[in-house]
Amino acid sequence: MYSLLTEEISQGHGKALSQAARLLPSSRKGRPVTLSCLVRWILHGVQNADGQRVHLEAARLAGRWITTPQAIARFIQAQTPQLDHRGDTPRSPAARARASRRAEQQLEELGI
Repeated sequence: MYSLLTEEISQGHGKALSQAARLLPSSRKGRPVTLSCLVRWILHGVQNADGQRVHLEAARLAGRWITTPQAIARFIQAQTPQLDHRGDTPRSPAARARASRRAEQQLEELGI
């Protein structure tokens, strides 16, 4: 299977993770994003507001991880809520749980 990531790498867009980390804005306290952070994003992903996990696309090449600027852009886009068509902000898992409990209580009060 020839994936989009593999195609991007073969076209010369591949970056070692140390290079890819420099493409990202600094994170906590102005420190750069670390190599271990990128590996964590690849292997474990990050959790969206809707509870789904998003992984940074990467491939193994000669014992090291390779990603592309396009894969980083897709990773960022997958985490960014699409608010233009919904008009509201996504709820956190805790907010969804609270709303579910409130709805359950209301149904019980109605005898349903």
